[in-house]
Amino acid sequence: MMRDMAQRPQEADAPALPRLGGRRSSYRERVADALRAALIAGELRPGQVYSAPSLAARFGVSATPVREAMLDLAKEGLVDTVPNKGFRVTAVSERQLDEYTHVRALIETPTVVELARTADRVSLEALRPAAREIVAAAAVGDLIAYVEADNRFHLGLLALAGNAHLVEVVADLRGRSRLYGLTSLVEAGRLLASAEEHLELLDALLERDEKAVREIMTRHLGHVRGLWAAAGD
Repeated sequence: MMRDMAQRPQEADAPALPRLGGRRSSYRERVADALRAALIAGELRPGQVYSAPSLAARFGVSATPVREAMLDLAKEGLVDTVPNKGFRVTAVSERQLDEYTHVRALIETPTVVELARTADRVSLEALRPAAREIVAAAAVGDLIAYVEADNRFHLGLLALAGNAHLVEVVADLRGRSRLYGLTSLVEAGRLLASAEEHLELLDALLERDEKAVREIMTRHLGHVRGLWAAAGD
């Protein structure tokens, strides 16, 4: 997604969102993806109301695709509609985050371990650019780019198992999650270590080291839950 920023005054607490361009997908899809990433990264805060016109100004598009994208996110339970005002970001409880982590571990860990036996090297290597993007985004503190690249890597990896429904379930779980602690981790220099685990995982998969893959996945998902909890530290 293009990272050029709209040069417009910004509302308090509103994230600087990327302008959209190109023809890779519809504006509605691209806006929804960027908004979802902003939600996961904690750039859009729970309880805060955001209007479609204000967000549209930051995307450099009309309010219509933004409003449609927000309605899609409302169906996913990520935001609630506020009549005549906009959309309020829904909160996620600690118990929900624990449950999301548990389900992800049950699904992702054995699936990725199996890929150490079944995935071909070309397909695995194709994920390296996304892994490097995650590290680069973490290094400069670009949280939305971090989440977008992280989604591409993990969902792309799971897609190698050939089960589209599994990918859809994990994508939904990831979308419902929030990483409110990302900013504090960037400031503390801790996000980069978690980002580098993606390259470590990819190397272990290429080496067909199932034990290492399991250990890295377990550690990585534990770090993800730690990111969720970091906001309360």
